[in-house]
Amino acid sequence: MSEPHDRRAAVTGIGVVAPNGTSTDTFWKATQEGLSVLDRVTREGCEHLPLRVAGEVRAFEPAATIEERFLVQTDRFTHFAMAAADFALDDAGLGQADASEAPYSIGVVTAAGSGGGAFGQRELQQLWGKGSRFVGPYQSIAWFYAASTGQVSIRRKFKGPCSVVASDEAGGLDALAHAARAVRRGTAVIVAGSTEAPLAPYSVVCQLGYQELSRVEDPARAYRPFTEAACGFVPAEGGAMLVVEAERSARERGADIRAFVAGHAATFTGASRWTESRDGLAHAVRLALDEAGCAPEEVDVVFADALGVPEADRAEALAIADALGAHAARVPVTAPKTGIGRGYCAAPVLDSAAAVLAMEHGLIPPTPNVFDVCHDLDLVTGRARVAELRTALVLSRGLMGSNSALVLRHGAVNA
Repeated sequence: MSEPHDRRAAVTGIGVVAPNGTSTDTFWKATQEGLSVLDRVTREGCEHLPLRVAGEVRAFEPAATIEERFLVQTDRFTHFAMAAADFALDDAGLGQADASEAPYSIGVVTAAGSGGGAFGQRELQQLWGKGSRFVGPYQSIAWFYAASTGQVSIRRKFKGPCSVVASDEAGGLDALAHAARAVRRGTAVIVAGSTEAPLAPYSVVCQLGYQELSRVEDPARAYRPFTEAACGFVPAEGGAMLVVEAERSARERGADIRAFVAGHAATFTGASRWTESRDGLAHAVRLALDEAGCAPEEVDVVFADALGVPEADRAEALAIADALGAHAARVPVTAPKTGIGRGYCAAPVLDSAAAVLAMEHGLIPPTPNVFDVCHDLDLVTGRARVAELRTALVLSRGLMGSNSALVLRHGAVNA
């Protein structure tokens, strides 16, 4: 890359709250074992809706980590973000960081697809059922997709560059890239990522308009990308936050560098135009590799978008072939999200966390519930595959047409 090594964007912390684990360790254990936790939707108010299967976060107690004064003014998606940010900062050795001495040295960037649906629905029900006096003052902010960035920065007293990325599901990768660029421009630390909570009744009703949403009732068959039985995607809640900081400052304080955010690019090809996403995604991959100074044959693993729609899956498989050339036939591809669901903007951030962990452990996690692959991909299924991993490519596309590619390098890579 063109920037000096002391400004390279290093990942030093990972925090996860996911359907298969409410810590990074439990998330990785379940992911590498290929466990599927997809199950019937149990959220109150969703019983009679045609969405039957989702990835729910069931072992999460926000009050265990978040102060009451923040809980009452925030939605579940922000609870996830605050907890994941705490976990990531602890992992990076910055859990007790006092921002008062250098308040502008740490910033926050998140992405969200829809914001606080459960909070907003509850307050609107109060409005129409009881009257305006029964609507709380936090209705004006808790539903907003920017709430997580705001609350994480307020709670931790971070006054550095704070922003929200609104670019469809691909926004999760774009948020990480935005963080990396802020670090290269001089910000010491950015807490970046995405969390979602799309399983409230109002939110589910909004999603029912997506033709790509799976309505299948069997959790083992509801989300099977790259197969003849592909029938759409299963939504999920949860997400991840990463600590991204300049390599020099990380090394000076003795932090472990887990990975580098080496390259990124984004394109746009239009809502549900999956055939056209082939060219858009391939172009994003080429640009991301160029920014990373990485040749196609250096890619050791691809974390696929894996929408689960036949036309979209075919376009992604062809995009990988177009961008990686002859190497595409040899590079392993995986989609661990088939075991937890596709959490909109949070999905590619969880994939990025899994990619960092995969490089650390030399292990490519499998793609749960997928066996009969019908595309020309070396899709890792069944069980994890041992491999030396130095470079990971993470892909994401949004239902509204965004495409994004992110290149991550192992923390031991020097160039």
